[in-house]
Amino acid sequence: MDGVTLRRDGFVAEIVLDRPEALNALSTAMAVRLGAVCAEVAADRGVRAIVLSAAGERAFCVGADLKERNAMSDEEILGQREVFRAAFGGVLNLPQPVVAAVHGFALGGGCEFALSCDLIVADESAVFGLPEVSVGLVPGGGGTQLALRRLGPGMAADLVLTGRRLSLDEAVSCGLVDRRVALGRARGEALELAAAIAGNSPVALRAAKRALRHGAGVNLAAGLDIEDAAWRTVAFSADRREGLAAFTEKRPPVWPA
Repeated sequence: MDGVTLRRDGFVAEIVLDRPEALNALSTAMAVRLGAVCAEVAADRGVRAIVLSAAGERAFCVGADLKERNAMSDEEILGQREVFRAAFGGVLNLPQPVVAAVHGFALGGGCEFALSCDLIVADESAVFGLPEVSVGLVPGGGGTQLALRRLGPGMAADLVLTGRRLSLDEAVSCGLVDRRVALGRARGEALELAAAIAGNSPVALRAAKRALRHGAGVNLAAGLDIEDAAWRTVAFSADRREGLAAFTEKRPPVWPA
């Protein structure tokens, strides 16, 4: 439906970029659908972890649909900009942990979608890049800021200013990719990782993600205050009581709904 499919298996939701005939290029309709799906999943307290994957064999996502954009007026492009920001923001602001399952090309907006996730799993076919400067643009889905925070200023500048592509070897070595897997295994490994994450306290997972995200870029004292706020959120929760009871009784926890 409009290039995005939502699947659910237990406590794990899978958001699929599903426009393989266009290498999952982001169209306006696809961006609208993605924003709506992210809002739906974010509000679902039964979802504890999320996988962002893609259909087809050749690409995760090659960025914006430039064929569509080439036919648009300046006013239409400005209107599309807000829709795109909402789509990228929808992924970035999901309160649950999100694992990207990357295969094939992850270029432009595709690379930015991966960077918007908490963990990136990629198989041997993955190729990353932010080539916007080569077509007279700059990354507009958070690429400059997310690359800066994940890779550091030097590597972020290298990636953004050259527009070059990174092989999987280089993506792993610079910290862009968290887990390297065999060809064709990105989605399966990402789903297994998300299922393992989803076994933990949903209250603690959301609080821990907030602390990690909000602590990026602040000084240590401010970061420790952010961590303390996260601790206080969970310290007297029903999840904490169940976790301690399960530990004492040597049984798996049954987290409150």
